[in-house]
Amino acid sequence: MASSLMALSTSNVLTVINSLLLLLGGVAAFIVGMNVMGSNLEKAAGKPMRRLMGKATKNRFRGVLTGTAVTAIVTSSSATTVMIIGFVNVGLMTLMQAVPVIMGANIGTTITAFISAISTTGADLSITSIFAFLAFVGVLMAMISKKDRIKRIGSIFQGVGLIFIGMNVMSSSVSGLMTEYIVKDGVAVLNPIAEAVKKMFVAIGLGKEVLSWEIPVLFILGAVLTGLMQSSAAITAIVISLSTSGLISLPMAMFIILGTNVGTCVTALLSSMGTSVNARRTAVVHLLFNLIGGVIFMIPLSVPAVSGGIAKFLQSFIKDISWQIAIFHMVFNLITTALLVGFVKYLVKFACLLVPDKKGEAAGYVETLDKRFLKTPAIAVGQVRKQLLKLGGEAFANYKLSLDMLLTGDTSSRKQFDETETEINAMHKYIISYLVQLSLQEISEVDEKKISSFYHVSSDLERIGDYAENICEFAQKAAEDKVDFTEKAREEIREMDLHITNLYKYTCEVFEHSDLSFIPDVEREEAETDRMNELMQQMHLQRMNDGECTAEAGSLFLQLAVSMERIGDHMHNIAESVKAYGHNAQPQPPKRTAQ
Repeated sequence: MASSLMALSTSNVLTVINSLLLLLGGVAAFIVGMNVMGSNLEKAAGKPMRRLMGKATKNRFRGVLTGTAVTAIVTSSSATTVMIIGFVNVGLMTLMQAVPVIMGANIGTTITAFISAISTTGADLSITSIFAFLAFVGVLMAMISKKDRIKRIGSIFQGVGLIFIGMNVMSSSVSGLMTEYIVKDGVAVLNPIAEAVKKMFVAIGLGKEVLSWEIPVLFILGAVLTGLMQSSAAITAIVISLSTSGLISLPMAMFIILGTNVGTCVTALLSSMGTSVNARRTAVVHLLFNLIGGVIFMIPLSVPAVSGGIAKFLQSFIKDISWQIAIFHMVFNLITTALLVGFVKYLVKFACLLVPDKKGEAAGYVETLDKRFLKTPAIAVGQVRKQLLKLGGEAFANYKLSLDMLLTGDTSSRKQFDETETEINAMHKYIISYLVQLSLQEISEVDEKKISSFYHVSSDLERIGDYAENICEFAQKAAEDKVDFTEKAREEIREMDLHITNLYKYTCEVFEHSDLSFIPDVEREEAETDRMNELMQQMHLQRMNDGECTAEAGSLFLQLAVSMERIGDHMHNIAESVKAYGHNAQPQPPKRTAQ
């Protein structure tokens, strides 16, 4: 081996260096292409994906299909698994429901091996050249069109083209080195580079036949490289390039592929750090599933007769080794899923033993607005809406509590009110911060309108909480000064409260479902709060003239009427904001901004 390497000239060394640089460049183009294609497909299918994943899967088989479909769309099992961890973290899915989806993700990720196999298939008009032209078309679409949908389709074309270009560069760089003969001075001679590399592989034991001690080495190599690059697709693509050049055999590729399935768990494990117990268990189940599957396959494949038999069987009806690897990758994941899908309960129990419960751990708004969802804006927008509804519920509950304290004269709930108000303020600040980060992502035009609207919605809800705090202060003052309202005044307060309650109900319908059909109900109830504010002021003056109420009671009553009417204004603003993106919506400004 040493003599072969010494025989290499300076030009040959430069050829090796150039080929290695091209190989790395091909890997880079492949990864960028996968990311561009996956992220844009993810955004294009954001709403269907959110509905698909948001609905807790009814059975494990549907969960497997769901994971397969979603991963085939985003072309990354890591991305799907991270998404699932986020869903479990916020309670959108249970751990039992998440496991089959993760199993399906392993099947879905095999599509990348087939993409790599297609790109290495020779033809008069190569697949790579067609998709390279498609990338050019995608660039033109993104540059010329002003429509968000067309730009996204163009980006998808660019990603697909880059995948095939990267694969072609990788394959060409390796095959160029490993050509058995080269032409020198018009004469075909043995390629000294190919001879040196082959002898080096033989010297370290990595020849055509896989020795027993090489099996764990190949397995660990696949796991480590995948963990470092955080992309099993990229390593699979490199393995296919090496195999098509004759540098590694099919049995060797099999063990590396088994290792990549374990290495891909690194992304999920890193993503689960700092999450809830069940989210961390989800990542552990992902690791257990791939590790158990790898071991199940390694044991029989370690017998030369078995691995050789499988290789001969695949070679008997498929000549291209790249397709042989792609089929093995798919069959491995299908069989592993079929074997373990019936043991979901036991995998979960084992994960619970490895990741025990921690006392006092509970989900809150920070978990609901998980930053992992920022990579999937369509889902992140849905989570913000959910959190705004929760914020609205907190603000409305505090309004009801403050009004009850005022009417009953019992302020013993003041501590509870203050704790909720502190939570409302903290939640509002976090939502605004999250929206800022979300707005920096690549988002669709509709989601951009929603994010812009959500800024104002959060502020409106925080202001409702502030007006509830004003009413709480009125209740405190009324209790301290022993101020009481007349029965007529109480009836007017209760009538105003009825309209605000109805207004809150209709506003929630509009905001939660983006349904503008309830806007007339919102308009009617908001008009009623305006009318009641004027009526309460008129009736107050009449009672003052008749000597039926004190000046202290009158002052609190007038301030209360204004505060309740302003709460109605903010609810109205929230409903109006949906017109920018709701069903059959036309962008309109809010009716007014309450101060």
